[in-house]
Amino acid sequence: MAMGRRKRERQEELFVATAELAKSPGHPFYRKLNELLAEAGFDRWVEQRCRQYYAEEESRGQPSLPPGVYFRMLLVGYFEGIDSQRGIAWRCADSLGLRQFLGVTLSEATPDHSTLSRTRQRLPLEVFDEVFQFVLRIAAAKKLLAGQTVGVDSTTLEASAAMKSIVRRDTGEDWKGYVARLMKEEGAVAADAEPTDEEIRRFDKKRKNKKVSNDQWESPTDPDARIAKMKDGRTHLAYKAEHVVDLTSELILAAEVYTADQTDHGTLVDSVMQAQVHLNEAGVEATIQGVAADKGYHAAEQIELAETLGFQNVHSRAPAEAQLAVDRQAAGTEGGRVRQSPADWAGQEQEAPAAALRTGGTKLRPRVRLGWHAPQLAERTGGSRQTLPPGRRCAQPGGRDAKPVQDRQAASLAGPSRASDERPALRLRDHSLASTATATH
Repeated sequence: MAMGRRKRERQEELFVATAELAKSPGHPFYRKLNELLAEAGFDRWVEQRCRQYYAEEESRGQPSLPPGVYFRMLLVGYFEGIDSQRGIAWRCADSLGLRQFLGVTLSEATPDHSTLSRTRQRLPLEVFDEVFQFVLRIAAAKKLLAGQTVGVDSTTLEASAAMKSIVRRDTGEDWKGYVARLMKEEGAVAADAEPTDEEIRRFDKKRKNKKVSNDQWESPTDPDARIAKMKDGRTHLAYKAEHVVDLTSELILAAEVYTADQTDHGTLVDSVMQAQVHLNEAGVEATIQGVAADKGYHAAEQIELAETLGFQNVHSRAPAEAQLAVDRQAAGTEGGRVRQSPADWAGQEQEAPAAALRTGGTKLRPRVRLGWHAPQLAERTGGSRQTLPPGRRCAQPGGRDAKPVQDRQAASLAGPSRASDERPALRLRDHSLASTATATH
């Protein structure tokens, strides 16, 4: 077979038969998604919902974008990680498979990014919420929603506004005018003189205690944006996006946007309550019981509020552990630990080390949550005031090191030895098991 050569100049055909047009097999995911939306009657429903925001007849200009096509383009941007309307428009125009997903033939032009912008401005926020709930109803009809244990996390979104454009809230000065006024007040330049840009930069570089507060500065083009530190360390005008996800199916139940100066624990309950509202509107009878979040969401007042509303806060846990904690709570346990009275602790203090000695193999030490500070614990054990490491749940091999481990545990039960630094077993408050605490001089 001879090697083919790419033609540098090619004249396009004037007429092309329809049978000769290039066809795409399409992506299996988008094909299945179109079948699912057609089965649920999405296009008929969304056109009826958006009818009031359009004119009855097209009198002038180009035809409007059908709502079903618009929301499909938003889905393309979400599935393919495209965060701009220009990027979504280019991707849909470039792909034959996405043309098939949108229902746009090869003889038609795909929607322009300006058409996407006008459609977004035309439709109110309530329409987007109802479309989101429509998708949740489809998931509920397919038995994909559990809605009992959710995970909450947030991130920062860079706003479409530059830090150079911020102005003072009190005087309306920009950064350059603000620094120039400070120079005149400190006598760096004459009161009637205007400093050059280079002088302003040198003065601002040497100035101490330079802080930019949201209470004093704002963006004139985007007043809702707030000055925040991004994940990569940059300081920028931003928003905070918070998602609530069903940990069983990994479906998004709520996607809320807040100002970037709000803390995580301050918006936790609001986002979870919005997820519950979406579940109720979608016809799902499930009630959110467990919430999994990282340590940034931990605050005493928010935990009390969540417990009042019936949520079990499970902080800093993996999704599987969060679901397990909710299941154990329903069975009469809490946090993976059976609730026990202080009278049951005394027997377990002797049974737990003895059971570890009888195994002869791998020995597990229960995780201990210390009830005293390290200096106080050292005083009770007669040791030095040094930091004692918190207990960890760990496994010790039962090979050649098993005998020394058994000897140490047996010695801890018998009591302290003058020739040894090991301390007797202590009963720690607020815990159902006891562990041997050791302090090294």
